[in-house]
Amino acid sequence: MDNIKLQELVETISITFFQKPFKHQAMFNPRLRSTGGRYLLGSHNIEVNKKYYELFGEKEIIGIIKHELCHYHLHIEGKGYLHRDSDFKQLLKKVDAPRFCTPLPNQKKKKTIKKIIVYACHNCSQVYKRKRAINTDKYVCGVCKGKLKRVKVLTEG
Repeated sequence: MDNIKLQELVETISITFFQKPFKHQAMFNPRLRSTGGRYLLGSHNIEVNKKYYELFGEKEIIGIIKHELCHYHLHIEGKGYLHRDSDFKQLLKKVDAPRFCTPLPNQKKKKTIKKIIVYACHNCSQVYKRKRAINTDKYVCGVCKGKLKRVKVLTEG
């Protein structure tokens, strides 16, 4: 599918599901990474991620186009076009458009390793757990003003 076929598909979906014409440009944007498509407020154009067509086929692209057309038509009519607006949610249901697109296979959430640094006071043995390292020359114990020492680093995966 190329940009000309995509434009025709968007125009057809707009008339079929919304009974309104799509008068702007629809195109594939190869730079899109984390989203299936986007509606541009300034130009009223719609950009679609071609990877979704290549991986999931035309059915997924149709869902993305319906979603973006919801933004498009509501914005032009001056109604609530944002994801949180009730107008947007109602129109999504009416045209059976997905709220979110299927995640791409390489976009699975990566586990972040949490690092906790444990400090203890020389004098009173007060323990401090911190996510970020602190300068032990600058900071002292809040209980007795004693010198702090780094005890260990805990990692959680």
